[in-house]
Amino acid sequence: MPDASHSRPTSRSHWQASLSLGFVNDAGTTRLTGREHVGPLRVQKALYPEHPSVCHAIIVHPPGGVVGGDQLDIAVRVGSAASVFISTPGAAKWYRANGHVSRQSVRLDVAAGASMEWLPQETIFFNHAHVRLDSAITLHGDATYFGCDILCFGRTASGETFNAGTIFQHSTIRRDGKLIWSEQGRIEGAGNGMHSPLGLAGKTVCATLLVAGKSITPTALTALRETLGPQVGITQMKTILVVRHLSDSSEVARELMMRAWQALRPLLLGREAVVPRIWNT
Repeated sequence: MPDASHSRPTSRSHWQASLSLGFVNDAGTTRLTGREHVGPLRVQKALYPEHPSVCHAIIVHPPGGVVGGDQLDIAVRVGSAASVFISTPGAAKWYRANGHVSRQSVRLDVAAGASMEWLPQETIFFNHAHVRLDSAITLHGDATYFGCDILCFGRTASGETFNAGTIFQHSTIRRDGKLIWSEQGRIEGAGNGMHSPLGLAGKTVCATLLVAGKSITPTALTALRETLGPQVGITQMKTILVVRHLSDSSEVARELMMRAWQALRPLLLGREAVVPRIWNT
């Protein structure tokens, strides 16, 4: 059977794909009013599985994977008092570099009184991938943001490892122009970070749920730690809350991040967490 990292054609030109979305609150209903795309990046129709005030959207990358040199650019603007939930239909796959860097840029702008839940499914890095991931979140006033990353280095279930390649990730959050979060990391497949206790500690799955909004109470924070148990680390720094997990299972990581989101959503947004059907397919 051929290596999955060779499953995409390499003779074509690199794909430059972009998607720009705009959402507004229209008399209590959040509507997708702006949609522009270039290249193979799409959004399915607006969905309302829980309430008209919360618009769910699924971003689709039809090729099913990214090879060296491909670039994805996603920009989302959420208007005042609108509520948006964005996910993906399946895992994102980043294949071998073929001598080029693959890039993804995510820019989210969330107005006062609005909420943005950016919860894509897991990201899989195949051997010899060379990837740069950048995300810039801009919040205004009392806007709330949920963002989740589940990064899988290789596919352990298929016996595939990540022992060559480079992954660079940089994320920032600004509120009213002030930088409140900045984090960057670089993982080399052949580097010490894969095994160092200060890096991945030999694990192949790294999951992070990042929440920017009002602080939760010490009692709620203690309850969250008891609910999730010792498999996660939870840190609250003023209006930023971070939930982290390391393991060798994307299924375990997904379950823990979902439970954390389900516990935190009512506290920050005042509504129960409705699990999208796409996560169960």
